[in-house]
Amino acid sequence: MSLKPLAIVLLALPLAACGDTWGQRAATGGAIGAGTGVAVGALTGLPIIGTAVVGGLLGAGVGAATTDKKQ
Repeated sequence: MSLKPLAIVLLALPLAACGDTWGQRAATGGAIGAGTGVAVGALTGLPIIGTAVVGGLLGAGVGAATTDKKQ
């Protein structure tokens, strides 16, 4: 098993969910997750559409869930 997908995910985490509001964080997290999913799919030979969808959904969920509660 290759460690390249794990390395890509770990490098993308600091960029995850940039923004101030719940919607911004969900949108940017989804975009970054989808991009990471495409990269993982390309490197591993998995279906690119599937990995992009899964990455986008996970990124949007994490972005929305980690919004600052003070707003």
